[in-house]
Amino acid sequence: MDLHHLTATEASERFRRRELSPVELLDAVLERTAAVEPTINAVTEQWIDEARAAALASEARFTAAAAGTGDGAPLGALEGIPLMLKDEQPIAGRLLEDGCLLERGNLAEETHPIVERIQAAGAVVHARTTTPEYCCAPVTHSKLWGVTRNPWNPDYTPGGSSGGSGAVLAAGATLLATGSDIGGSIRIPASFCGVVGYKPPFGRVPGMAPFNSDTYCADGPMGRSVADVALLQNVLAGPWVGDAASLREIAEVSGRVGSLTGVRVALCLELGGYDVDPAVEANTRAAAAALAAAGATVVEVELPWGPQRVLDTAWPHFGAVMGPFIEQIVEGDAERAAQLMPYTRAFAAQAAAGGGYVEGLVAESAFYRPFAELMTGFDVLLCPTVASTGLAAEEPCTDSTAIFSQLMTLPFNVIGRVPVLALPSGIAPNGVPTGVQLVGRTYDDAAVFRVGAALEQELGLWTDASWWPAL
Repeated sequence: MDLHHLTATEASERFRRRELSPVELLDAVLERTAAVEPTINAVTEQWIDEARAAALASEARFTAAAAGTGDGAPLGALEGIPLMLKDEQPIAGRLLEDGCLLERGNLAEETHPIVERIQAAGAVVHARTTTPEYCCAPVTHSKLWGVTRNPWNPDYTPGGSSGGSGAVLAAGATLLATGSDIGGSIRIPASFCGVVGYKPPFGRVPGMAPFNSDTYCADGPMGRSVADVALLQNVLAGPWVGDAASLREIAEVSGRVGSLTGVRVALCLELGGYDVDPAVEANTRAAAAALAAAGATVVEVELPWGPQRVLDTAWPHFGAVMGPFIEQIVEGDAERAAQLMPYTRAFAAQAAAGGGYVEGLVAESAFYRPFAELMTGFDVLLCPTVASTGLAAEEPCTDSTAIFSQLMTLPFNVIGRVPVLALPSGIAPNGVPTGVQLVGRTYDDAAVFRVGAALEQELGLWTDASWWPAL
């Protein structure tokens, strides 16, 4: 396998055996980035000199550790691993433009806690990845950064809003990446790009105001294997003094493969009414069969949801959060509003008409109940991630109802305290990957990783060197 398509766990093992150096690996991903970036356009800025210095420092720490001449400090969990950050996550003194012309040249005043944790863990942060404007679309294109394309088929989007992160992972331009998810923004790119992504339950990973108080919202890890995503998740999770909602409980997860004997999996293909493409259904059933072969009991079930009920439940929430957020940016100025992307204006307008906040809270509680009752008899729920097999790279996304009717991710933001691991399930006829979600009971992070690791081993798709797109 080419160095740029190593998993982070494989690279770490080679570092410790002194078979590979962090500098050598960084050079490989930088060369790959230069080769693929003209096609995918997934990077907003690179920090090559700083990354090279970080890789040299990591190499020195590995050398000292092997020789027993270090200061005794343990190597970081991400020591020497190349990683790209989603551009949405601020770094003090660095650009924070949110894909928007109105934010061009804006500098962040503080650093996101997950960035601090990633740096402290020894990762080699070498670039930032594209997002749609204000992260409010399931595609990744903007007036500021242009169109980000899917490495598997450039006519299609890598998804959004963490589309740049999904694209660079699939293309081999980095080994790990960060994402964030308020309606599927980690899981949609994971599906369309054939990578692994995790939406932690609300509070598991600390966030910054105001969205740290938004139960729909979570920052999380993306990678090319379940073990890689577990590795990064364990670095990101834990309480932070700046976030009162961050959980004190440390829930470590693992990518180790174990027995699924006694594990019960609920298979729900349509979540109550989504129009699932035949290729997506076939690949989801193949994932279910793989879990059964691994020892799990799989039972097909139904839920009384469907896209219209999901949207009716979620719009009041978005209206209370995104509507005022965009209005604050526009400041009632028509000229400023005209500089926004059409999808931003359309989403804000539809959110503003979403209904009352209190009625939304009542609807969210009613929405959760059937899921909770179902899961008294199961460990995880298995369902598709996206009902369709792709969106065009330049899809306008101005009809939110039509777009969200394809995205089977939003239900699990409405009930945001559930953990969701998104994994590939196969390839559609158009060459774009499909994906599945493993959804756990509230705050049962370990269960979805346990089942995900077994599914990864049983399917044997994205762990094979031939899986990744040729660019």
